Amino acid sequence: MSTTILGPSRVGESSSQPRATDVVLTGDRPTGSLHLGHYAGSLRSRLALQGHCAQTLLIADLQALTDSSGRAADVARHVMEVALDYLAIGIDPAQTTIAVQSRLSALAELTVLYLNLVTVSRLERNPTVKAEVELRGFERDIPAGFLCYPVSQAADISGFRATLVPVGDDQLPMIEQTNEIVRRVNRLAGASVLPECRALLSSTPRLPGVDGRKASKSLGNAIPLSATADEIRRLVRAMYTDPGHVRASAPGRVEGNVVFAYLDAFDRDLTTVTELKERYRGGGLGDVALKRRLEGVLEALVAPIRARRAELARDHAYVMEVLRAGNERANVITEAVLRDVRGAFALEGFAA
Repeated sequence: MSTTILGPSRVGESSSQPRATDVVLTGDRPTGSLHLGHYAGSLRSRLALQGHCAQTLLIADLQALTDSSGRAADVARHVMEVALDYLAIGIDPAQTTIAVQSRLSALAELTVLYLNLVTVSRLERNPTVKAEVELRGFERDIPAGFLCYPVSQAADISGFRATLVPVGDDQLPMIEQTNEIVRRVNRLAGASVLPECRALLSSTPRLPGVDGRKASKSLGNAIPLSATADEIRRLVRAMYTDPGHVRASAPGRVEGNVVFAYLDAFDRDLTTVTELKERYRGGGLGDVALKRRLEGVLEALVAPIRARRAELARDHAYVMEVLRAGNERANVITEAVLRDVRGAFALEGFAA
């Protein structure tokens, strides 16, 4: 019988409860410090899985370069920022491996091998890629690396023989494409050398930015995990609520109200949040009072993360040692997978 690790997740066609036997792989592109959208979307799941499943967090710097090659120095600097965020929220390197993608050469070779199993038209049909291409305004000037980053993700996931991937629902097409590649490798090998993976969706899969759009560092509408109390106050006060709610006594809309989206995600007092929604809908609750409650909730969450992060930032050597040790462990795993995949392509057995 499988052991359930987490409480209820958003269970759908591609979502699954974790089991103690699962191998977990997830990570982030180092394009800046992480924010509350990341925390709600998958970081909380990673914390809950820690100690229950074999788990690796991959800082995907090579993927970050696919649309940031002109800012390579920034990407390199942000590797440390993401590592600090991981450690500050409570990721324990004794239980969860933290590794850097560019330090795992097997993943690069897996990507090259997998590119032979995927067509350009299939990559262009990937809904996540299409949305990201439109967001960045690439049109037909798409960097080849960017178009192919689903293949790189497939290499990351299968390179650890991962069976469970905590993601937001916008990443489900990546899970689907990964499993397509895995099945093709297994057919080539005539055996099951790689496992297929499942998605683990958060109960808050897509937290909006303060302006109601998708939370994004580039849009400046996200609340960083390292935000100061003043930053939290400023960003909460700028949050989109209900433009028709001009007086506290007037009825307001809860649906689409960013403040309530954040209270749903982070306020542990669910009974009070339900009561606030009823008062807001019926009239009698102003936006200012509502935002003050959210300010308190977010400061209580972020303050210890912020303090721990500042402490870690003063110990650069420790963070670098965490990454070095994580890379060493991850290389052992990914090199073994590469040997199996090379065998599927009939590339093993040649003289070195």
